[in-house]
Amino acid sequence: MSIIAWIVLGLIAGALAKAIYPGHQGGGILSTIVLGIVGAVIGGSLATLLNTGTLAITSASLTIPGVILAIIGAIIAIFIWEKLARSRRI
Repeated sequence: MSIIAWIVLGLIAGALAKAIYPGHQGGGILSTIVLGIVGAVIGGSLATLLNTGTLAITSASLTIPGVILAIIGAIIAIFIWEKLARSRRI
């Protein structure tokens, strides 16, 4: 996948994940893109694990199912980030 496709996928998935996840997530457009790209890797890896039974680092593509996987992965990334940030504050 080209770098432009990664950026577009990251922006779409990150923005939708921030809109779906309850609460306020800070950050600007760059953090939203990074969140979406991380979500694409998490979602693609989970899909590979469920389909083949092996864990491989893969990413979702710029298709409708790929964007849905990236959104799910980005929501998981937000959840993990909030849990780690909360444990550091205490």
